[in-house]
Amino acid sequence: MKIDVVTLFPEMFDGPLGHSIVSRAIDKGIVEVNRVNFRQFGKGKHQVVDDTPYGGGAGMLLKPEPLFDAMESIEERSPETKKRVILMDPAGKPFNQAMAEEFSEEEHLVFLCGHYEGYDERIRSLVTDEVSLGDYVLTGGELAAMVMIDASVRLLPNVLGNAASAQTDSHSSGLLEHPHYTRPAEYKGMGVPDVLMSGNHAKIDEWRHKESLKRTYFRRPDMLETRDLTKQEQQWIKEFQLDQESDQQ
Repeated sequence: MKIDVVTLFPEMFDGPLGHSIVSRAIDKGIVEVNRVNFRQFGKGKHQVVDDTPYGGGAGMLLKPEPLFDAMESIEERSPETKKRVILMDPAGKPFNQAMAEEFSEEEHLVFLCGHYEGYDERIRSLVTDEVSLGDYVLTGGELAAMVMIDASVRLLPNVLGNAASAQTDSHSSGLLEHPHYTRPAEYKGMGVPDVLMSGNHAKIDEWRHKESLKRTYFRRPDMLETRDLTKQEQQWIKEFQLDQESDQQ
């Protein structure tokens, strides 16, 4: 996979791309990440990339020319790849695990990181996706791009030490992840559920499924609204409800 990040602050990616999962993926040659500082395409002595909006208003807007030129430079460097161009925008579609899975299957991702008040509207003609990290506004798109890169790259084959790790992550199955325990078996009066030390893998899988459903039911019930619940899951939810009613009495 190829990834290009179009940004005014390429140095912000030194830390996140130089450590942990993404760094290992780069070292293995699984992913290639390039940073394109679009200020180099700015006009004039000071390489200006922004200007005041037509019609007045607060703040500055990114001009179209530098970003169009930056995209042309990426195309010239990698003309053979099909590109998915992702605009970081608080008005975009909220990023989620399903989107990370989509991105992980792409040949070439390009993240456009904005700054200032916003973009000249014509920049949107360059993009395939407008994506938001959440319902809030950041100073720039760099932090959002880092999150999306990390979430997508970790899903690539051979990136994680254990391929099953990504499959059991929260949201990948449509449920939040079940609780985890490790040694010691007893700590400060808190023990590990017996089933996890039983060696009965069928029972362990059942326990984990039930606990994932339980955690989702109490923490993110909205995730269950569109889920096609099995009969077993429906029965478990009835148990959760009875336990909740009992605790409230």
